[in-house]
Amino acid sequence: MPKPYPAEQRERAVKMVLDHLGEYRSVYAACQRIGPKLGVGPESLRKWVLQAQVDAAQAPGVTSAEQQRIRDLEREVRDLKEANEILKAASIFFARELDPRHR
Repeated sequence: MPKPYPAEQRERAVKMVLDHLGEYRSVYAACQRIGPKLGVGPESLRKWVLQAQVDAAQAPGVTSAEQQRIRDLEREVRDLKEANEILKAASIFFARELDPRHR
């Protein structure tokens, strides 16, 4: 599992890339040059920059807030499905217990 970078370091690295983006032919090239200087993997930095652009409405995509909301809703659906399965099993069990033919 990759090591988590502090939020401050992420923000500073993204700001540096965005400030110097005009000097490079692409976001990838900027991240290739700037990432190692900051002790950050170029691919990690590239993803952070792309997400920052989406969050700032400079690029199409799902914002960080929307991603968090989706994760929360998926977790809620998973929990509700699990609860539903438990309730189904319980109703089957009690239906068998109350059925006079099984005595």
